Amino acid sequence: MPAVTKEQVFDPAFLASLSHLRIVARRVPRDGRFAEQRSQDLGHGTDFRDFRPYAPGDDFRSIDWNIYQRLGKVFLRLYEELEDLPLYLMPDVSSSLFLEQPPRAIAGLRTTLALAAISLNHHDTTGLFPFSNDCEILARPQSGRGKVMLFAERLANVEPGASTDIAAAIKRFNSFGLRRGLLTIVSDFFDPAGIDAVAAALKQVRHKLLLVQLVRRSDAEPTASGDVRMIDCESREAEDISVTPALLKRYRDAYDQFQSSLAGFAKKRGAGLLRIDVDEEIVPQLASVFEAGRYAV
Repeated sequence: MPAVTKEQVFDPAFLASLSHLRIVARRVPRDGRFAEQRSQDLGHGTDFRDFRPYAPGDDFRSIDWNIYQRLGKVFLRLYEELEDLPLYLMPDVSSSLFLEQPPRAIAGLRTTLALAAISLNHHDTTGLFPFSNDCEILARPQSGRGKVMLFAERLANVEPGASTDIAAAIKRFNSFGLRRGLLTIVSDFFDPAGIDAVAAALKQVRHKLLLVQLVRRSDAEPTASGDVRMIDCESREAEDISVTPALLKRYRDAYDQFQSSLAGFAKKRGAGLLRIDVDEEIVPQLASVFEAGRYAV
């Protein structure tokens, strides 16, 4: 299998081109670390949002004394807290992603690093959880711009995994019990169990979801013709077939159904779906979904 080098995953110009992009949360979950996102918590931030009656143990400094003077009742002024948006990145490192030339895994790892850099550059907590038929912790959730190089080195040293089992990987990820955030899965989403099993597994995720699908033009338009031997890139099972126009039509119909099912799940779940052409530059494709430099979740 071809090795993935640090140079293929990381270069300074690549990261510099991401500096204007940002992931923005409409609301982040409670109990986070102070940062730049708007939280569901109400506390001692800078933007006033609401009042509530005083309760024993509340901070006297939050009492609105003007209301007390007018009404004789004690109310607190509540402000929006600014916290971090946890970003959990699950790049697919199944063996099949390392077989093509160039390997689809390179685009997947570069996309993962790009999203990690965007998050870390804005003080959000970020973690790496590569998967194949399981899910591992490559980098525990952490924050700070200085961690970008660490993430690049970790991703550059990723080894090809086993066969794809997204359901098993999601189950393992869920067992980590991480604070609710944004889970981004970077994969081609080809799974021997089929797209329905993938969708069923994704339904078990309690985080917000962003699905980054790694695609190639040949996925939709295969170029095979005549009598060929097809070898499953993960199971290594072989089958001799005759590629006819009728067979190609059946394949295209199945692929269209696969794409439709993935998009339908994303729409129903309210998840983001971004398709990355692995043979094109990554940053322009990412920039296309960042409205005015931002991607809102």
